[in-house]
Amino acid sequence: MNIKILGTGCARCGQLEKTTREVVKELGIDAKVEEVNDMRQIMTYNILTTPGLVINEQVVSSGKVPSKAEVTQLIVNSLAKEERTKAI
Repeated sequence: MNIKILGTGCARCGQLEKTTREVVKELGIDAKVEEVNDMRQIMTYNILTTPGLVINEQVVSSGKVPSKAEVTQLIVNSLAKEERTKAI
């Protein structure tokens, strides 16, 4: 799983990254979490406000800091989608 935090390094972006890393650790999943700070790269995801959360190249949240429960649900949903895709 590939997870990207889109942002300019603001406090909200840092909070989203911290929460995302905590969730990944708690779920015990194999995921690469990376920060994307380059505005040109961020613009390719067509979000209007940061922070943004991208899981497996799909924007799942932007413009807010989702709660830990929300981040967990977004990751679990993406894992389920991966499993369905592999089964096909």
